[in-house]
Amino acid sequence: HLSPPRAPKSIPHSMADTKLIGFGNPLLDISAVVEQDVLDKWGAKLNDAILAEDKHKPMYAELAESHPVEYIAGGATQNSIRVAQWVMGKPGSTAFVGCVGKDQFGDKLEQAARGDGVNAAYMKHPETPTGTCAVLVKGGERSLVANLSAANCYEISHYETAEIQELVTAANIVYCAGFFLTVSPPTMIALGKHVAEKHKTFCLNLSAPFICQFFKDPLLSVMPYVDFLFGNESEAAEFGKAMGWGEELDVVALKAAAMPKESGSPPRGGVFS
Repeated sequence: HLSPPRAPKSIPHSMADTKLIGFGNPLLDISAVVEQDVLDKWGAKLNDAILAEDKHKPMYAELAESHPVEYIAGGATQNSIRVAQWVMGKPGSTAFVGCVGKDQFGDKLEQAARGDGVNAAYMKHPETPTGTCAVLVKGGERSLVANLSAANCYEISHYETAEIQELVTAANIVYCAGFFLTVSPPTMIALGKHVAEKHKTFCLNLSAPFICQFFKDPLLSVMPYVDFLFGNESEAAEFGKAMGWGEELDVVALKAAAMPKESGSPPRGGVFS
C-alpha cells in the first residue's frame, strides 16, 4: 500500500511565497520489477511512455496480483515540483495544479505533496477516480503506461478561479510536462500568455516521443511561449523528425531555439540529455 506520508508541514495561508508552479497530471504510480514477457504482453517498451488503451485496463490489477508492487505518489510534473520544493526548502515555495478524484488515492496524493511542503491545489472530480501509472521496471530501465482517469478531466475553468490565479500571479516560473498537452492545451496557452505578458519564465518538457508524434499541433500552439525546452535524446529526435529537421540533436536544439517566441527575449533555451 501507499507509504504513510510525513506529517504535513505548515504551508503559509499567503500564497505570495510561491516561486514555482507546475500544471500537470497527478497520478498514483504502481511500480513493479517485471520480466520481458510482461512487457511483451502489454506492448510496452523500455525507456518509453504511453497512454493506456482499453487493452491495458486489466494490467493494473493483474500486476498487483502477480508481482510485488509499490504505490508511489507521482506524475511527471508533480514529481519535478516535489524535488524543486526539496531544493528550495521553505514550505509553500512551490505549488502544483492538476485533477484528482474525490477518493482515497487522491487524498494520499494531496497528503504526500503537502507533506513535502508543496501547495497542492487540485481540481477534484466527483465521479472519475484518481489516475494511475504502471511503472514496469526491467534491468534498470522502465516503461510507463498511464491511465489518466481524473487527470484527464482538468478544465480551464479551474485555472480561472481566484485561488489558482493568485498562485499563478505570485509565481515567477511555470513548469509543465508535455503530458499535459493531452489534457488541457487551453490552460497551457493561458499560462503562456500570462508568462509572456509579465516577463516570467515558462518551462516545457517534451516528456515522451508520442507527444511529438501525435500531439504535434497542441505542442506547436504552446511553443511560442516556451522559454526553456527540456527532453531526452529520443524525445528530441522525435521532435526533429516531426518538424522535418532530422534527428541530429545539435540541429534540433538550434532549430527549436530559433522558433518564434511571443515575448521576443530572452532567447529560448534548450536542454536535451
